[in-house]
Amino acid sequence: MSAPSHTATPGTTSTGSDAPRQPVFVTTHWSLVLSARDKNSPQSADALEKLCRAYWYPLYAYVRRTGQSKENAEDLTQAFFARLLEKNFLEAAEPERGRFRSFLLIALKRFLANEWDRVRAQKRGGGQTHVPLDTELAERKFKAETTAGEISPDRLYDRRWALTLLEQTMARLRAEFEPAGKTGEFDRLKTFLTADKREIPCPAVAVELGMSESTLRVAVHRLRKRYRELFREEIAHTLAEGEDIDEELRHLLTVLSK
Repeated sequence: MSAPSHTATPGTTSTGSDAPRQPVFVTTHWSLVLSARDKNSPQSADALEKLCRAYWYPLYAYVRRTGQSKENAEDLTQAFFARLLEKNFLEAAEPERGRFRSFLLIALKRFLANEWDRVRAQKRGGGQTHVPLDTELAERKFKAETTAGEISPDRLYDRRWALTLLEQTMARLRAEFEPAGKTGEFDRLKTFLTADKREIPCPAVAVELGMSESTLRVAVHRLRKRYRELFREEIAHTLAEGEDIDEELRHLLTVLSK
């Protein structure tokens, strides 16, 4: 899979200015969780829940790949998040470990080793649901990814983590076209995000979108630029302050290329 490239400005059209942007997140979601984990901070709790809502599927896929049924995987994932969202659960999280991706998987493995019997003994559905799990969609993704060949739980987890980041990036990018009523333009241009410039049929697409060929090329360039920016922001959300975004980016692209 090609590296994320390119993009446009939030809330601007393809003909808008290419003005420099200020970083959106001075403190990332995960840095906020780590810095306030011992203070019962509402901001920390909200940030953690947001991260959990975004990244539940890689964990669900991991549990399924270990051999658990759909029902057991749902129960275990929900029980894990319920425990994770408890006030004192994050006291063992060390900022130097850095990556939310790594912390979650280590915590999940420990949870599965210690808590499976307790979760199984509980009445299904009796606890509070902290994170809504769309398990029907999750099962379709899981079956599509595991029928093509053998893949270890750890590798599947990392791959789904990377794809989730890309999905969130695309959703944010599309949302930036909505205020100007240009989602149709985005849907047409997004196919060129990772295409070679020589593969873009500029004259035909320009006519289709009612713009000149030069304007189209500028629009694609800005879209790719914004795509890169947003992807890096999404990665930053999952890292502690000071962690190397480029290192995590290289890891995720390696995972996706296998």
